[in-house]
Amino acid sequence: ESVVGPDGEPIEGAVMNETGIAWKSDLKWKYRQPDGFNSEACSSLEECSCEGQEWSCTEPYLSPNGTYYRYFYPEDDTTQYLYETYPMVVSPIEGVLNEHFVVWMRTAALPNFRKLYGYINVVIPAGSVLTFTVQANWAVEQSQSAKALVVSDNYIFGGKNHWLGTMFIAVGGIASLLGVFFFVIQIMYPRKLGDRKYLKYKED
Repeated sequence: ESVVGPDGEPIEGAVMNETGIAWKSDLKWKYRQPDGFNSEACSSLEECSCEGQEWSCTEPYLSPNGTYYRYFYPEDDTTQYLYETYPMVVSPIEGVLNEHFVVWMRTAALPNFRKLYGYINVVIPAGSVLTFTVQANWAVEQSQSAKALVVSDNYIFGGKNHWLGTMFIAVGGIASLLGVFFFVIQIMYPRKLGDRKYLKYKED
């Protein structure tokens, strides 16, 4: 992807960040690699042999940063793991901890929904041109659905609905004022707990 400002010059630091998009609670409690999984970083390809029963890989995995890994998945001959189903998306080192997968698996409340793919953590001036390279990995024709790339802004209270944060502040402010009001009433005109004068009886 690239971001070109209105002056025609690329904006420095305008890169797509794809980490930190999943809920921390999901990564900590909901998803984890299978029991028995193991991986090891190697200093070079020659020192990263997958031979032996302690490794299930057929060849070392080369990460985007240039580091080689060997790994072990239990019962690999009878289990289809996520990285084997989507090898172009999920690495064997991440597995189900891949943040794109975790975000996608969080159930949406409505049939029309958005899933966060990444974010650009710099200010983009109006009139800038954003270019994205999209690789389609999931077909949607069979489910009679559609998908699209949506670019939106974000602020401290969210992204799509700016009024939502303002409404929360307004409701919280009103609740605070009412709390202060009833507190003052209780101090000025205290009500004794269990006072019988507030009880109503049927007339004989």
